[in-house]
Amino acid sequence: MKVTFLKSILSVSLIMNPILRTWAADVVAEKKEELTQTQADDIIKLVDDRQRNSGDYKSLVFVKETERKKEPRLFQAMVYRRDGDDKFMILFTKPKEEAGKAYLKIDKNLWNFDPGTGKWERRTEREKLAGTNSRRSDFDESRLTEEYATKYEGADKLGDYKVYKFKLTAKEGKDVAYPVLNLWIDQADKNILKREEYALSGKLMRSAFYPKWNKKYSESKKGEVWIPEEIRIFDELEKGNSTIVLVKDTDLGKLEENMFTKAWIESKSK
Repeated sequence: MKVTFLKSILSVSLIMNPILRTWAADVVAEKKEELTQTQADDIIKLVDDRQRNSGDYKSLVFVKETERKKEPRLFQAMVYRRDGDDKFMILFTKPKEEAGKAYLKIDKNLWNFDPGTGKWERRTEREKLAGTNSRRSDFDESRLTEEYATKYEGADKLGDYKVYKFKLTAKEGKDVAYPVLNLWIDQADKNILKREEYALSGKLMRSAFYPKWNKKYSESKKGEVWIPEEIRIFDELEKGNSTIVLVKDTDLGKLEENMFTKAWIESKSK
């Protein structure tokens, strides 16, 4: 009887040991995924740096706007940046009724040009570009470290990807489209995979997914720049409304010196 009992305990022990070893390994792995505040800040800085060129940037973008019970609308635009001087410009070229409309960010001000009236008006970061659900921040360089304070919220999974989750809160005095962000960042390559944007009340306003990233060598940076090739944006207030942004033909070469001016944009509408 005692022999049988001891054999049973031994058998259970042999069966459970691999399970215990696996459980212990999982616990160790989870501990490894914990980040200090410094490590969390460094990851967000890396996200910024990977998208920053330090020189000039040009790309062709296509925007597909889908609203419930309406035909999808297609837009085409050119995006220009001078990251070293914090300058940004987007010029819409299609459809015909939107051609010539433009946005210019310079000296921390965002200006909108309407070729129909020939007037410039100052806009906020919440501005919907040309009536789409896209914002300036969808096309500009990443400034998360400059504009937000970071809080690490743990390791997570997004589909097949292991991710770090962060909550970002806008710093005082910063003009941003949304004061609170949730970010899911790929642990392996440190690219953003998902982004949630919240109003100050805590209301979820937009969700965005980044399924495709591309990298190009920048001569001015002497390193690689990571570019989101596709962004899928979902309006969380008007369910069923969505926006797809495709970024094509990115060129990191030097642009004309006088491009980032109101005069240059006005000349394109004539």
